[in-house]
Amino acid sequence: MKKLVLASNNAGKLREFQQMLAPLGIEVLTQAGLGISEAEEPHSTFIENALAKARHVSEHSGLPALADDSGICVAALNGAPGVYSARYAGDRSDRHNNEKLLSDMQGVSDRRAHYYCVLVLMRNADDPQPVIAEGEWHGEIAHEERGGGGFGYDPLFWLPGLGKTSAELTPEEKHAISHRGKAMRALMQRLSAE
Repeated sequence: MKKLVLASNNAGKLREFQQMLAPLGIEVLTQAGLGISEAEEPHSTFIENALAKARHVSEHSGLPALADDSGICVAALNGAPGVYSARYAGDRSDRHNNEKLLSDMQGVSDRRAHYYCVLVLMRNADDPQPVIAEGEWHGEIAHEERGGGGFGYDPLFWLPGLGKTSAELTPEEKHAISHRGKAMRALMQRLSAE
């Protein structure tokens, strides 16, 4: 596979996938660059949303499509924001989402959280066996934002073992341990076994 379309318009995700796929020589096209609208994400699970996004982009592009559905799941909030992570505060603003999460976590002692990512690669829109890979990254919700890197909830995702937030990691450090990095490595392993 020399070319695929990433089923996302999230600039942070685009950057991460381009960095991870560049060494493999895979050209990553964007759905926006091809004039493809975003797919609906009406489902309550990450996997169903990722399948819907990959199928939508593959149907409209005629090319293989890679979709990611990911989010942060907070134990004390019964897994929220979960699939609604991108629009937890009602819009797609990282700042608003982080403010809402901090507000919801005020006075909460159980700060455990994890990022979850599912990747779906569909070779074509009718692919009966899409390649599916998952990754999890465990940490805690910090009491305040720290760091200027990453995107989304990264300034609040505290890594006790490292003593820093995800937003304080270099892109290389993040890819090595993140949910998306784990899922991407699993996906590449599956593809190389075919």
